[in-house]
Amino acid sequence: MKIFRGSIIVSLIALIIAFIYGGWNGLFIILILAVLEISLSMDNAIVNARILERMSPAWQKTFLTLGVLIAVVGMRLVFPLLIVGVSAQIDPISALRLALEKGNPSTAGTYGYILHHAHPQIAAFGGMFLLMLALGFFFDDRAHTWLKLPEKFLQKIGHFPAANAIISIIILLITSEFIAKDSHAVLFAGILGILTFMLVDGFGETMNHSKAATSTHFVVATGKAGLALFLYLEVIDASFSFDGVIGAFAITADPIIILLGLGVIGAMFVRSLTLYLVQKGTLNDLVYLEHGAHWAILTLAFLILVSIKWEIGEVVTGLTGAILIILSFVSSVIYNRNH
Repeated sequence: MKIFRGSIIVSLIALIIAFIYGGWNGLFIILILAVLEISLSMDNAIVNARILERMSPAWQKTFLTLGVLIAVVGMRLVFPLLIVGVSAQIDPISALRLALEKGNPSTAGTYGYILHHAHPQIAAFGGMFLLMLALGFFFDDRAHTWLKLPEKFLQKIGHFPAANAIISIIILLITSEFIAKDSHAVLFAGILGILTFMLVDGFGETMNHSKAATSTHFVVATGKAGLALFLYLEVIDASFSFDGVIGAFAITADPIIILLGLGVIGAMFVRSLTLYLVQKGTLNDLVYLEHGAHWAILTLAFLILVSIKWEIGEVVTGLTGAILIILSFVSSVIYNRNH
């Protein structure tokens, strides 16, 4: 409870603000958004925990403080404003004014409508980044495999040079050609997603290798290596946030309620859950949990890409991820009992 104390206090403050701002209706919607964000981000917390383990205490604290600010203000408020500003070719102040008007998302020219119509490009970027993340995990040789047949097969594919980028580009080409209406925009955004992953991941690996070269022990990332992992975590967070931010407009067009529900309550609890997993060593005790999270990420990546053309409800993505993680948890418990 000590780990979650800060999240509980902040959440209570957010709920009071929501009630003052929007009454019982605002309080109800913010609870729905918070549950949506937490259910969609279980796999995000597991992946974050594994990366956070490699960071020094100072960088861990940065992720849990500055990282929260970026997640709350940056991804849940500033990012949608930027998307609307670029799409509608208006300045940020006008975009904010448009957001506060709380127009109906189904009405052309409103904040929610503009953001919804930018979904294909956002989905292509986030979907390709998450696809690279999941495939990168399964392409590596690992001591344990959860779903034996597909994971062994993916490990064999991973032995081929640049397999991650090749597979991802092929999937992007298929998506832009057969799913997207605006092939050029989706292709461009998807390539940016792939490049972003390769740059951030490559920078982090370079920093880690340079530090590991001087030590035979486990290396905790500090300095530039810690910065690289911090940036990596923030981009991962951003990729997970895209779907939730867009989906929130199906529930409400009020940016304040979205900020409180997704950002303040949702992001805080995901950070607390990440810290809990790190401090308790849960990922080392439950050997298949990380596998379940990455299968959930792989599924989410494909669902995001499919959502470029077809509407995919957040209930589908949330339940799918939750089921995979629960099954991997149960499998881990059974494995521990048998060994």
